[in-house]
Amino acid sequence: MKALLLTDAGSLEVTSAQCKELQVDEVLIDVAACGVCGTDLHLFHGEEGAGKSTLPLIMGHEFSGTVLKTGSEVKDFKPGDRVTVDPNLMCGECHQCRRGKVQFCDHAEAYGVSMDGGFSEQCVVRQKVVYHIPNTLSLEHAALVEPVACCLHGIDRANIKPGDTVAIIGAGSIGLIMLQLAKYSGAARIIVIEPVPEKRKVARELGASHLIDPLSQDVKKAISDAEIVSVDTVIECVGNPATMEQAVDIASRGATVLLFGLTPPNSLMSIKPLEEVFRKELIITSSFINPLVTQRSIDLLASGKINLDTVITDRVPLDDAIKVFTDDGYRKRGKILIIP
Repeated sequence: MKALLLTDAGSLEVTSAQCKELQVDEVLIDVAACGVCGTDLHLFHGEEGAGKSTLPLIMGHEFSGTVLKTGSEVKDFKPGDRVTVDPNLMCGECHQCRRGKVQFCDHAEAYGVSMDGGFSEQCVVRQKVVYHIPNTLSLEHAALVEPVACCLHGIDRANIKPGDTVAIIGAGSIGLIMLQLAKYSGAARIIVIEPVPEKRKVARELGASHLIDPLSQDVKKAISDAEIVSVDTVIECVGNPATMEQAVDIASRGATVLLFGLTPPNSLMSIKPLEEVFRKELIITSSFINPLVTQRSIDLLASGKINLDTVITDRVPLDDAIKVFTDDGYRKRGKILIIP
């Protein structure tokens, strides 16, 4: 099969790869689309993603497709089924799994991170991570079930109540999904802080009530000038210590700050505990992967409530996929899909 192979930090090649031999409890998927994630970019640059990796590796953990073949013990799937994948493979037996904290599984692996994933024509996965998708959900949209599931887990932790004001820092694909989830959670006002004009425009179309350009505006002054008295939740979607510090700074008293963006492992942020946390009684939290929310994500996308057509900006053939990682112009756009 054809695959995009990461052979070393900064080194990718489109090559012919041997598809993994199908085991009794595994499913062979003909990949229809695979999204490019910040984790993939971290791995390309030699940084750790959400988990540890070994090279060579076929990355790609946001994918959907059609079942081609099943192992002898697979009962719930058959050739021709349209499916998506939760790439996180948990053991179900360790202390954390038995406590219901599957995201902290002591033996977790992930397709596209520690095992070969979806930047390929086919991918073999365990049946336990495969999900049927309804006919009303396109395969392209189904490829984004995983990032939407991650955002759902984040929203669950963001403490948004009807009538709240929410600030979102960063209007990339994750920020735009968070914007829509915040709206459906009952946020009365949604502030989007984003330096790229095109992304601010999309955020406005998706329901942002206030847009701030942090390069030309003083963010706190812009919030005050808009007569916003309280910012109840701040969601940081950039993965930069500076914007994480900004999230803490603009949060009002009693607010929740969700640090969602993924930083390199050795990143540090600086905050003043007395002034910025204690006296404001902040809840500073984060969100790690997508524990037990994949079916919710499928149902939400199938309902049509989340607009992914504006989030997906590029569809790149597998043969041309290397440029997605080497051309910085792609960083200024939205979600990119690799199409085998």
